[in-house]
Amino acid sequence: MFKSETNESINLGKWTHEKLNSFLHKASGIKDTGKRMDFLSKRFLGTAYKESTLIGDINTPEIFVINLKGLDCFTFIDYIEAIRLSDSFNEFRENLKKVRYQHGKVAFKNRNHFFTNWIEYNSDTIFDVTGQIGGRKVKTVKKLLNKKEDGTRFISGIVPEKREIKYIPSDAVNGSIINKMKTGDYVGIYSDLQGLDVSHVGIFIRQRNKVYLRHASSLKKYRRVANEDFRRYIAGRSGILVLRPKD
Repeated sequence: MFKSETNESINLGKWTHEKLNSFLHKASGIKDTGKRMDFLSKRFLGTAYKESTLIGDINTPEIFVINLKGLDCFTFIDYIEAIRLSDSFNEFRENLKKVRYQHGKVAFKNRNHFFTNWIEYNSDTIFDVTGQIGGRKVKTVKKLLNKKEDGTRFISGIVPEKREIKYIPSDAVNGSIINKMKTGDYVGIYSDLQGLDVSHVGIFIRQRNKVYLRHASSLKKYRRVANEDFRRYIAGRSGILVLRPKD
């Protein structure tokens, strides 16, 4: 299903408004946040990976996009976070604006281009538990987000912003730390690059004795939303940031 209006583009893929309303109403009855996050995100397993689905840049007017047919790693968590806060399509639509844009104002400059923007601008629904989980293992760095080492910008038109970032080095993520993580935690893969906070994001899922990263993978063997073994995925990577949905 596709609907296009002024400043708005909606592609629900396999969904209809009625199916979404029914799905969201059912999910709203799941009071445990972790179980609700698992229930919601599981329905997106297998959804195709597609990058650059959002419309807008410094030279192009921002259009509010809902595209459930194809997701990248960040739009995946955008949609899940907005969906978990909603019990109808109309609520989802409005909550997505609040999740994706600073102060809910649809504009390219207001878009949360960086994972750690959620800590500041979505603090009413999300909080940073990296320090709580990592304890003494946590490292803190100061970065100027969006400014590359050569002085150019990753995203044209977005002013670089000073940010203090806490992360847990991957080689320090042991069983004790994993036991403190909860199903539904948002995980950012820390980036060593100057000017970036994370290189990828997903959702932590615990199923019995196994733990997974549920994410929209760009890898050729997946190209879809998939579960990957969490320990195996983070091995060899720089570290993780963990944000937790508030109840």
